[in-house]
Amino acid sequence: MDSKRFSLEGKVALITGGSRGIGKASALAFAEAGADVVVSSRKQADLDLVADEIKAKNRKGLAIAAHVAKLEDQKKLVDQVVKKFGRIDILFNNAGTNPYPGTLLEAEEWAWDTTMNVNLKGQFFLAQRVAKVMKEKGGGKIINVSSIYGSRGSNEEEHPAVAYNPSKFAVEGLTKTLAAKLARYKIYVNCIAPGFFKTDMMAHLFKPEMKPILDLTVGAIPLKMYGEEDDVKGLAVFLASRASNYVTGGIFPVDGGLSAS
Repeated sequence: MDSKRFSLEGKVALITGGSRGIGKASALAFAEAGADVVVSSRKQADLDLVADEIKAKNRKGLAIAAHVAKLEDQKKLVDQVVKKFGRIDILFNNAGTNPYPGTLLEAEEWAWDTTMNVNLKGQFFLAQRVAKVMKEKGGGKIINVSSIYGSRGSNEEEHPAVAYNPSKFAVEGLTKTLAAKLARYKIYVNCIAPGFFKTDMMAHLFKPEMKPILDLTVGAIPLKMYGEEDDVKGLAVFLASRASNYVTGGIFPVDGGLSAS
């Protein structure tokens, strides 16, 4: 096996939702594989800390605050990256939200709109904007981030989300659509679908009063454990590298076997 196929030397990666969780872990993984990395989210101070960690790995790191659901922010973000590096080879389309952890019958329009604007609209238009840059440079890799809930429902106790689940179903459909339409430009589009990870978005499950639900949830996972942020790193680097050059339109669960059970 030629390990150089997994190298990201000379590549420039843009990661949204890059200040914490899976986004941060993947940003650091790309840097470890040799890429220069731009991290973006809404809070500059948090991003600066991640950029410092990237630089500590002897790679160029840049932190740019932007709201992915605001198209004017997206334009400024991409323009700044291209001005600094001249290209974008990898987009890790990770920013997401679940602002309404309530019941289906009480959900309001704002919760639906906010969730869809970030999780779907934001991913689509950023992929479109970055794809234009990639096309001019001969191709690239786009990795969308969905969820285990992009292919299954959930009850109120397991995952109190209403718009979140449909938004992630849509991300998986978007991935396949982008993959088919962008293949002619050598732009590969795949999707990572994390399962139960110990991240801020799943923090409600790790409260003491939720232990019975957490135990049931973990018990349903064949590997009998929840994921840690580093568990996504290997797949992210594979999908960003030459090693995945015959892979596009794929949905890759990282869920301890839950989707197979």
